[in-house]
Amino acid sequence: MECPLSELVDLMSRTVRDAGAAILEVYGEEDFGVEAKSDDSPLTRADLAAHHIIVDSLSLGAPEIPILSEESDDIPFTERRSWDRYFLVDPLDGTKEFISRNGEFTVNVALIEAGIPVMGVVFVPVKDVLYVGDQKAGQATVTRDGETISISTRPFNPEESVTVVASRRHGGEALEACLSVLKTSFSDIETTNMGSSLKLCLVAEGEADLYPRLAPTSEWDTAAAQAVVEAAGGSVVNTALDPLRYNTKENILNPFFYVIGDTAYDWRSLLSRVPLPD
Repeated sequence: MECPLSELVDLMSRTVRDAGAAILEVYGEEDFGVEAKSDDSPLTRADLAAHHIIVDSLSLGAPEIPILSEESDDIPFTERRSWDRYFLVDPLDGTKEFISRNGEFTVNVALIEAGIPVMGVVFVPVKDVLYVGDQKAGQATVTRDGETISISTRPFNPEESVTVVASRRHGGEALEACLSVLKTSFSDIETTNMGSSLKLCLVAEGEADLYPRLAPTSEWDTAAAQAVVEAAGGSVVNTALDPLRYNTKENILNPFFYVIGDTAYDWRSLLSRVPLPD
């Protein structure tokens, strides 16, 4: 029996909260059980605990929808390419932030349909904050301190300060080159650094105008938060300013991209001048 569409967001929300609780149990211990994956990125017992909880919960609640998780990324494209609809999961986004104990890590679950992240939930376990984006309903919300409110991206006024959010650990020369281009048009640019998918959520919540990501990411890093951004009125686009799409190729690497709050502003003419890394 299929899970009704109206119940999927509730299922996804419950699932990330349960995974977040398991993550916090490990977070309170001294030994995270850190291992190195094949790409040298870290893996902890919290990643694995969250992965199993999410897969079990989604499989039970919506058994007809396949799941691609960061910790089960060996599913070949020959199988994935037939999926019109699937869950895309990052059980613990920001493992390095988790290990450094700065709280800037999230649990991400997205529902992808025809390559588009139509629903997404992003949970911040340390702060008990839940972002939800439902593009089918045209609504984005955040729940914090027990209160759920609607969120939206903010109108961009080039005469005022421009807030650019950047990765806490990535960017470097590419980000500086982007900021140099922005400085040719805007006199006052503020930058704020953040870990994990929280960077996209800052734009969705109207706390930032632009997030340039000119460094590698994978599809599970962005899908859930992209649904939140786009349900809030923003966009997540590649460097040609075309929307990011999912499950279109063998590898799961994203192109470089921009997260834009106010889509009515002519970002294309400005961002087209940004020199891109080789």
